[in-house]
Amino acid sequence: MKWTSATLNLSHVRKTIQSAGSMGKAFFLLGSATLAIFALSGIGSYLQAKSMTTSPVSSMKGLAASVTNQFFIDMLGMEVPHLNKNQSKFTFSQHNVFNFAFRLMTDINPQDPRSLIASELPGMDEDRTTVLVQGSAANPSEPFHANPPASLFENGDGGQAENDPDKSAETSAAATPAPSQGPEPSLSPKPTNVSAASPPKSAGKNIAFIYQTHSNESFLPELKGVSDPDESYSDKVNIISVGNRLAQNLEKDGIGAVHDDTVYPSTVKGFKYPFSYKYSLKTLEEAVSAHPDLNYFFDIHRDSAARKYTTINIDGKDYAQVYFIIGGKNPNWKKNEELANAIHDALEAKHPGVSKGIHAKEASEGNGVYNQNFSPNNLLIEVGGPYNTLEECYRTTDWLADAISEVILNAKKVDAPAKS
Repeated sequence: MKWTSATLNLSHVRKTIQSAGSMGKAFFLLGSATLAIFALSGIGSYLQAKSMTTSPVSSMKGLAASVTNQFFIDMLGMEVPHLNKNQSKFTFSQHNVFNFAFRLMTDINPQDPRSLIASELPGMDEDRTTVLVQGSAANPSEPFHANPPASLFENGDGGQAENDPDKSAETSAAATPAPSQGPEPSLSPKPTNVSAASPPKSAGKNIAFIYQTHSNESFLPELKGVSDPDESYSDKVNIISVGNRLAQNLEKDGIGAVHDDTVYPSTVKGFKYPFSYKYSLKTLEEAVSAHPDLNYFFDIHRDSAARKYTTINIDGKDYAQVYFIIGGKNPNWKKNEELANAIHDALEAKHPGVSKGIHAKEASEGNGVYNQNFSPNNLLIEVGGPYNTLEECYRTTDWLADAISEVILNAKKVDAPAKS
């Protein structure tokens, strides 16, 4: 009879226990580190929300908004290879990771040689822009502002207008046609025939004020013989028409609106472009003095980007897209961002893709407030770019007015006293 003997290898068991213990420690440390990161992020967000003084350009919200859906798809793609069809656009490719790390450490963009010297030379530093709320547009881009050539203002004529001192802002500002659907779009935009129209009629209290700080920003399709976007400025046909259109539509919705049609380059003696927001601040102060019920302020601009970044086609028609801009140097920016977010959401709900989102900027020209410290309900809205037509801007402005009216009327309902 044979006996079976079993030998217990204690050293092997000891090694197994030690290995399991090391793995457990590693999981514990990783879990603790992850928990600490989430806790610190939560505390940071809470403190930021309480203080509301942090610049949105460096805010945690801006960082979160800048993370796109593609980022998370690429994270899955690290485990599911078939999701990474285009390696050049893969977030975690060697090229993209290197560019990110290089820009993080040096603040230099390898794809933009100007960034090598931009921070050292005044005027070359690009506007700092941070996405606070991402739009759903298929052509995502950041707002781009290009200063006009100084030669446009040397004679005080502000651009395409004739150098005639007898021409006032009232006669030089382009009038806006009554709200209409507009003509069918064409592949090559054509100038819009702008007919005369009466100023908007007040419907009750005037609570909305529309003005244009860069009042002579214009559109190339509306300017004869002008093809350079840097020269798309005019005292006759300009962004004032878009502001007037917005005022008309707000009046149509029952919201009392006041529209300012001042053309600063031709009315301000010794006009200097970098002082534009000082001129419009005086306009705001005068408006509130004349209309004490004003509560909402909209500074209408146009962007400087190419047409492909400022245009969307919906149901066969071209529409100018809009940016909502928040002043990064305004200590109370959070209040302004709340209004922008409400209007953006209302616009996105009915016409997705028209809004390019909400962006915080600290302008290199020295103004990073944009007069938004004047009121928590003061917004800068860019409509279209130099390659859009006025008609495309009007179409968008009609929808923008609907969104603004919805937000203002809802706010009035909330603030209305309860019935006894």
